[in-house]
Amino acid sequence: MNRDRTFNNRRTGYQYRSKARRDQPRDAVFQTLRRVEEDDAFANLVLPIEIERHHLNRRDAAFATELAYGTLRLQGRYDAILSRLTDRPLKELDPEVMTVLRMGTHEILGMRVENYAAVDSSVDLARDRISSGPAGMINAVLRRVTQKPLEEWLDLITAGLSEEKSLAVAFSYPEWIVWALKDSLVASGREAAELPQLLHAQNAPAYVTLSARPTLVTADELAIAAETYLDVDTRLGELSREAVVISGGDPRRLRLVTRGYAGVEDEGSQFLVDILTAVPVSGTERTWVDLCAGPGGKTALLAGFAKEKDVSVIANEVAEHRAELVKDSVKALRDTVTVITGDGRDFGAKHPGKADRVLVDAPCSGLGSLRRRPEARWRKQPADLQDLAPLQRDLLHSAAQATKPGGVLAYATCSPHLSETRALVQSVLEKREDLELLDATEFAKLAAVNPAHDFGPGPFLQLWPDRDDTDAMFMALMRKQETHEN
Repeated sequence: MNRDRTFNNRRTGYQYRSKARRDQPRDAVFQTLRRVEEDDAFANLVLPIEIERHHLNRRDAAFATELAYGTLRLQGRYDAILSRLTDRPLKELDPEVMTVLRMGTHEILGMRVENYAAVDSSVDLARDRISSGPAGMINAVLRRVTQKPLEEWLDLITAGLSEEKSLAVAFSYPEWIVWALKDSLVASGREAAELPQLLHAQNAPAYVTLSARPTLVTADELAIAAETYLDVDTRLGELSREAVVISGGDPRRLRLVTRGYAGVEDEGSQFLVDILTAVPVSGTERTWVDLCAGPGGKTALLAGFAKEKDVSVIANEVAEHRAELVKDSVKALRDTVTVITGDGRDFGAKHPGKADRVLVDAPCSGLGSLRRRPEARWRKQPADLQDLAPLQRDLLHSAAQATKPGGVLAYATCSPHLSETRALVQSVLEKREDLELLDATEFAKLAAVNPAHDFGPGPFLQLWPDRDDTDAMFMALMRKQETHEN
């Protein structure tokens, strides 16, 4: 293991092989993309099933993952290119033909695949899964894609566009998301000129990160186990002391994960728990609450810290099936955690002043985890955020009611959008005199592996993929004052 917290990338390219073997990874990707489009399925759930069904080895599974996720992320860019190479509007083409064209374009412009292999395999896939009819058109279109490098295609499809529209097409985002990310960057103290590097980082595949749960296993022990049993490179977290980043492999093969001693959790998510537990609280601590606990990753980490302090954790989750996921996540810490099913908006009224620490990991748009959910950017609409806002506010009010005087409350989202983050928190603070906003960046420095890490200006904490190598997690910290409840 590399103690300098870096590791070599073991990603391997995919070689052009005989047809029988060549079609298996691509067929798994084709089936995944069709499920994503037809059934609104999630690629991160469907693809592993297809990989297993097609009996892909580790090398082919890595190829399939890169092809599936890259095609989904960059389909906006590729559609802009393909629209210049077809005789009909893309919306008039058969959806299955579009899937093959997008896959082939990504192989040509986004992967280390020889042009002839990308074109020929796409034609073979079309013949196998659609018919021989469109094979000639697919062959002709993809051969035209090969005639220009990516840089020339990007210049062509962005020519004459406004800055935001150009970035949206080049980096493959809906334009409203580009505007939202730009506004959030500026609000968090960064320069608008940094937007392209953020968009690029959101398009880069995220490494899998494991979370070592305190009292059960250390990060060093978890890293050694991952290297030994998964045959991967590892590095320790840059921010969270519990984080172990792995270069590949299936965490489900790791016994520490299946037993609940460790879990899979983005380092940013882990770090928010580190920060919450680093804030001083007056009096003897007895109870911590995770108000929106499903699926349980943060709950389990919170429980590990709670066990060290002989504190109990209440994990509340509104959906029964997600409550079952929480129970599975905390199975190694079941003596510390009580999992209940209920509406978090009602928790505060039922348990006023119950908790010393409360975490509100609020339901949100998920715009901060686009690198892990490649199809999400094409499914989200601005109206989705408007629908979520009342729920987020009510949960924050409920959490404040559940926090004891002198206790601390953390509001978190996996979204940098201003309407879900600082604007929402400020709207709640305007109506509550019993909450004092703390500087989350100062406590982040106390909790971080590297206290010199630049988290930007406070009082809110906004993590970024390009700066912090995490999902774009947001956090606001508040302390409950000895005043009358609103």
